Amino acid sequence: MRRLIASVLAAMASFAMVLGAMVATAAAAPAAQQKPYCGITWGSQPKQAGSMVQTRVRDVRAGQHPCFDRLVIDLGAGHRPGYSVRYVKQIVQDASGKPIPVKGGAKLSIAIQAPARSGFPANSHNLVNVTGFRTFRQVVGAGSFEGITSFGLGVSYKLPFRVFIVKVPGASHVVIDVAHKWRA
Repeated sequence: MRRLIASVLAAMASFAMVLGAMVATAAAAPAAQQKPYCGITWGSQPKQAGSMVQTRVRDVRAGQHPCFDRLVIDLGAGHRPGYSVRYVKQIVQDASGKPIPVKGGAKLSIAIQAPARSGFPANSHNLVNVTGFRTFRQVVGAGSFEGITSFGLGVSYKLPFRVFIVKVPGASHVVIDVAHKWRA
């Protein structure tokens, strides 16, 4: 009986040593080296939906996520606004057609089918600070003319993107996500 107990204790000690080594190895692998799996299947073709609305563009903001950078265009209460988002060779000023210089290897033209609120900086060449973003390079206002508010989004490369609308009580948000370039 003593031999059996000694064998079981020895086996348990060996198991504990192996388990401890496995835990130490797993803990030593830094989480920063692990890439998130994104599974992005958005594509880079033009995207459009909706129609003209009377609600007004109120603000523009940006954020960073593990797999993409996000631009959010805030509107007031009302129906879902229409939009058109596509890659273009250059961003042009509404009405005048004058080119607007935009940083980045590719440019997304964003047209929201809603006028800008009074005082909105629709012609700003730096609407949102995107310094340090992985994909975004510059966000510019291209004007608000005849009920359409336009933006230019400079990105590092022509990358997949998606557009969707989030409707909450008292507001709508047009959301544009642009994927990060995959790094090997």
